[in-house]
Amino acid sequence: MEQSWKTAKGVFATALAAPLVWLVLFFLAPLAIVWAYSFGHNEGLTQIAITGTFKNYARAIEPLYLKIFLKSAWVAALTTGLCLVIGFPVALAITFASQKAKTWLLLLIMLPFWTNLLIRTYALIAVLRDEGYINKGLEAVWTLAAKVLPLAPFQPVEMMHTNFAVIVGLVYVHLPFMVLPLYSALDRLDKSLLEASLDLGAGHLRTLFKVVVPLALPGIASGVLITFIPALGAYLTPDLLGGPDSQMIANVIERQFKRANDWPFGAALSFLLMYLTFVAIAVQAVVSKSKKGERA
Repeated sequence: MEQSWKTAKGVFATALAAPLVWLVLFFLAPLAIVWAYSFGHNEGLTQIAITGTFKNYARAIEPLYLKIFLKSAWVAALTTGLCLVIGFPVALAITFASQKAKTWLLLLIMLPFWTNLLIRTYALIAVLRDEGYINKGLEAVWTLAAKVLPLAPFQPVEMMHTNFAVIVGLVYVHLPFMVLPLYSALDRLDKSLLEASLDLGAGHLRTLFKVVVPLALPGIASGVLITFIPALGAYLTPDLLGGPDSQMIANVIERQFKRANDWPFGAALSFLLMYLTFVAIAVQAVVSKSKKGERA
């Protein structure tokens, strides 16, 4: 038995070696280089001297950039909250759907992952722009109403290049990240607990908030985490849908690496964003641990 376990460990190590080397060479090593850049400064156009300075981090927490960090966190939190409000009823409906309907509903939720993010964002532009589908529909209704009422000429609703467009785009992109963990948690619920709650006189809303939501908290926590983190680092959606006042921290980082050619400062901003991600993961772990302790 001991010999077979040693053989199994050898097979496991052999299988792990290739992906581990790939991970170290093409992820951890480049990440370490960028982290080292955050403690350096530019020397000329192409050289970076790594001197151990913290000036880039000090600059990153100046009021200008701190305001962008806070705004990015607020936008990500709002996006996460909207995804939770929209996604929870969707996940609940999928959970209690028939097996055949459940398969199709899950397919519809995952379908956006089969389409490139850039294409999906341009599709939103076609919906939100001044000549888009929403304004065309509003114009048609306005024209019909103008035949009865004395109305001024229709003016398109300005939605593109606003914070509204950014929020709509982020919710559209990240909603599946919320629905799938919620569905996974809700699908494991003991349905007899819901029946018992209803039999004991609790209404559907009370059962929802007193039984379903507490039992689904691990799924809610996971959904919040994996929605908030990508939304915080979103780049493409604010870049295409937002205006000058809608830029998030990822857009600032992109400008440092490309237009400003200030890689050390861009690296510092990137790792501050990563540190915030670690904090969010740690908070989620503490909350999950405390909930498990309460249940125990």
